[in-house]
Amino acid sequence: MSQIILDTKKVGDIQGHFFIPDYQRGYRWTEKEVILLLEDITANGANPYCLQPIVVRNLGDKYELVDGQQRLTTLYLIYKYIYKRGQGFMPDAKFTLEYETRETSAFFLDNIELSLKNENIDFYFIANAYETISRFFESKQVSQLTQFNQFLDQNVSVIWYEIPENESAVDLFTRLNIGKIPLTSSELVKALFLRNSQDSIIQNRQEEISLQWDNIERDLHDETFWAFLTNTPGEKYATRIDFLLDLMAGKTTEEKDDYYTFFYFDKMHKEGEDLYKIWEGIVHTFLTLKEWRYNHELYHKIGYLISCGEVSLGHIYQQSKSCTKKALKSYLNDEITRSIQFKIPYSELSYENHPTEIERLLLLFNIESVRTIDNNKQWFPFDKHKESHWSLEHIHAQQSNSLTTNVQRVLWMTDHLKALDSVKYDKSDEEGTKIEELCNKMKSLISDIDKNSNTAGSKERFDKIHEEALQIFSQGSSVEFIHHISNMALLDCGQNAALSNYLFAAKRDIVVEWDKQGHYIPFCTKMVFFKYYTPSNENQLFYWGVNDRRAYVKAINEKIGCYYGNEVEPITV
Repeated sequence: MSQIILDTKKVGDIQGHFFIPDYQRGYRWTEKEVILLLEDITANGANPYCLQPIVVRNLGDKYELVDGQQRLTTLYLIYKYIYKRGQGFMPDAKFTLEYETRETSAFFLDNIELSLKNENIDFYFIANAYETISRFFESKQVSQLTQFNQFLDQNVSVIWYEIPENESAVDLFTRLNIGKIPLTSSELVKALFLRNSQDSIIQNRQEEISLQWDNIERDLHDETFWAFLTNTPGEKYATRIDFLLDLMAGKTTEEKDDYYTFFYFDKMHKEGEDLYKIWEGIVHTFLTLKEWRYNHELYHKIGYLISCGEVSLGHIYQQSKSCTKKALKSYLNDEITRSIQFKIPYSELSYENHPTEIERLLLLFNIESVRTIDNNKQWFPFDKHKESHWSLEHIHAQQSNSLTTNVQRVLWMTDHLKALDSVKYDKSDEEGTKIEELCNKMKSLISDIDKNSNTAGSKERFDKIHEEALQIFSQGSSVEFIHHISNMALLDCGQNAALSNYLFAAKRDIVVEWDKQGHYIPFCTKMVFFKYYTPSNENQLFYWGVNDRRAYVKAINEKIGCYYGNEVEPITV
């Protein structure tokens, strides 16, 4: 197996001769990158500070510099300036640089002559960087340069990544530079286990570790597993095992150091932790997450807390390390209760003022409904849920303001005629007569618009039809319940837009058709439009009335009421 040397090395300890091969372009850092490096080192002062990896291949008497040319060249120029400014009393760089096919560039680097900067592109960038360094230090005292030099030697490190001589430097360089894919923390952590090591246990298990590593990465590509663990799309990670290692290291979203996680594991080893025990810890953490994935209760409760963004997996993971499984479940229940403790009573939540709170309640309602049906055999599809952007849909229609063209109005009437035609109603009673008259008015307006798309008064006629339809199918509903949770369901934003301003009967037909086509519709939303909550002796398919709302709220309270606690008022209608 190929062996790797991986370490953190003080800048002052970098020694040797480095050559930049011909497959690389020359030095190209601008003033911006040079100033940023100088300011970072200055601001960090005497605190430990680590630069990104220097990737080399040891060829015996010299190093092939595979990645890190820009950083190493800039450090060389800084040493060059400090040495010249200190008139030889401050140390020069302990390393040298040369270019495989550009010997004059190496000479210019050692003997910077600014008057020659325009002779070629390499001279130009090297000279500009040197001038930038000069301007940065020109107002500083020699004592400040001495202090900066101490920072470089004693406090600034690089990640030293040495690949075997038989590994393709060109392939690695292409991946790191042409593809713009940097070495990740996970790759560096993996290298800790696969590098040259005096530890006989780790040496004998490197094949095993490499296989386990690949298996963990493969399992994390299972979207049902991944969506349970995080709200972050998998493509945001170069490798998904980075997520697992970040979790163990306690890396937060606020942490800006790309290699924070690598330093965490590197520090563990340098402080005496056995490498194989570190690996066992990684495997144990992964198996813990996998156990949660297949524990029906933990899967749903942890999945809810992560999905609503109330608690991170990191918090749950840290909590789990110091408690029993029973205590973990109690902790999760408490966190779920806390997630729905709002500042106002549930009965006062409204679509207009509290959409986020209502969405959270309905998310919990959906998850708990799936968790508790069919003898706990169903699993909420967090992967499908996170593929969509969810919003609140009014079960009972609001208004027709968004129907601004005759094309939209004709489509609305056509869909509603189709929905009403599929429902049996008695044309001889009062309600049936009203529905029949409404249908005739819609057919008449559709016919007139078909004959002349600019029919005079079509908007006014449609508005009256819409208002009449609302009155017929509202079953005496009060406007105050339009924005109440009893009139809300979760739908994908695209689906929501398609159903906007449709009456219940037409919405129901469309949702049924979507379900037939295999579109993902949240479980409780289907239950609403399929009328499963309403008792059969009170059921009708025309509208979403008082009895429907009461049955819906009753179901919500039954499923998530256990989390309300004694201090929170349950949902009422």
